[in-house]
Amino acid sequence: MSQPSDVVPVRERHRFDEDALAAYLRGHADGFSGEVRVGQFAGGQSNPTFLIESGDRRYVLRKKPPGKLLPSAHAVDREYRVMKALADTDVPVPRMVVLCEDDSIIGQMFYVMECVEGRIFRDAMLPDMGADERAAIYDSMNEIMARLHQVDYEAVGLADFGRPGNYIERQTARWIKQYEASKTDEIPSFDALVEWLPKNIPPGDEVAIAHGDYRLENMIFHPTEPRAVAVLDWELSTIGHPLADLGYNLQGFYMPVAGGAVGAPRSLPAGIPSVEDYAAKYAERTGRARIENLDFYIAFSMFRMAAIVQGIVMRAKQGNASSDNAGDVGKMARAIADAAWALAQKA
Repeated sequence: MSQPSDVVPVRERHRFDEDALAAYLRGHADGFSGEVRVGQFAGGQSNPTFLIESGDRRYVLRKKPPGKLLPSAHAVDREYRVMKALADTDVPVPRMVVLCEDDSIIGQMFYVMECVEGRIFRDAMLPDMGADERAAIYDSMNEIMARLHQVDYEAVGLADFGRPGNYIERQTARWIKQYEASKTDEIPSFDALVEWLPKNIPPGDEVAIAHGDYRLENMIFHPTEPRAVAVLDWELSTIGHPLADLGYNLQGFYMPVAGGAVGAPRSLPAGIPSVEDYAAKYAERTGRARIENLDFYIAFSMFRMAAIVQGIVMRAKQGNASSDNAGDVGKMARAIADAAWALAQKA
């Protein structure tokens, strides 16, 4: 098997005792034997991710980053739990192997899962594909999100995975706190959103498993077919409002691009559906007549993204961000907040 192109040697600040890991896996992972070879996936901003090879078998390890962390952040144990709970549903996830909560093994809590072979699309515009394949990929992403939101979370053992109800209100308060804890610059548009969002939360409430970071880059697609075979990166998952996931999934259509109008949808390559068509398909799959207050949920998600990006800035300054381009990503916080505020004003 060839090594994935985005696997690099383990970065110095993320090195750990590979012999200790091998010994632990021999004692705790069914079918594991032998030594390990370790590489690090280049992408990702939050939890460092590693390719573990032993003989002809491959695994993926996710762990908390080193250094001082924000409260409740980098919840690899929650990732493990939700994917294990979804194993027997129609939501595709990797098979979980083991969760290690003992920091003494490699320095931080970690879990190991199977390595799913396939493609990860880093560019959501899918520049190297034709219109039909783009359409099929986006439809697969839409379909799996709809499936996730219809899973009976109590039946799969996640009744206590989050507090049902008032999700948007609680998330707004949480991300304001996270932003304040990692604030490095004044962003007027973010302050405006802090005032606007709590006063404009749509009426009514819904409860479902919410992924929290549902986007194309967090999915593995079949090696040759335009269908998703695994959903990854469940760190922010909880019992929440399904339309928060939809808003987050659609925020990429509004993200700042060079020469684009702030708060306006970006131009899309042939095959990628419009915001309206994508939302309508999700509504059909989840038994809704239409999606009410969609602009609010998109603006809310962009507000949250601005807060997350601000956390990346802080970690970059501390020197423990999991990706080398964290500083560049952090520069986007202001632009994202500006675009979110422009959309909120339209809503």
